[in-house]
Amino acid sequence: MIDVVNESGDAVDEAGVAEQARFVLDRLRIHPAADLSILFADVEAMTDLHVMWMDEPGPTDVMSFPMDELRVPRDDEEPTEGLLGDIVICPAVARDQARKAGHSERDEVGLLLTHGILHLLGYDHAEPDEERLMFGLQTRLVGEWASLTAAAEAAGAAGAAGEDARP
Repeated sequence: MIDVVNESGDAVDEAGVAEQARFVLDRLRIHPAADLSILFADVEAMTDLHVMWMDEPGPTDVMSFPMDELRVPRDDEEPTEGLLGDIVICPAVARDQARKAGHSERDEVGLLLTHGILHLLGYDHAEPDEERLMFGLQTRLVGEWASLTAAAEAAGAAGAAGEDARP
């Protein structure tokens, strides 16, 4: 089950976030019954978490709190059920990062969501080899999601145009 809660005070497409999370988990072959909680927090709450858990000042963009240490199964393994964990995203920080990166806030949230999921699954970027692996996978998953949603939007627009053209 994927649970999305918005306590940030910012508008968040909760259904879209849950849909993207399901896509990422499915692409990674994570058991469909694995539990994932996604919380959108305000700057104050994220700052408190960042100080408490990372001993670093100020807010951060995303934090991940793994539970059952689920991992991506090998090709010859079946996925296991369990508690994947919690992801906390700060929309205010995402908005600033999106502006600096030159893309939408929704794209930034999707990037942070994917990043958080990978951390829950044991991926890290502390060492150069780990960083290449994690960021390569993150880029692929975000790109696949973008292609899927662009195709769906194009199909929807084509369908709507066809409806307009009917007598």
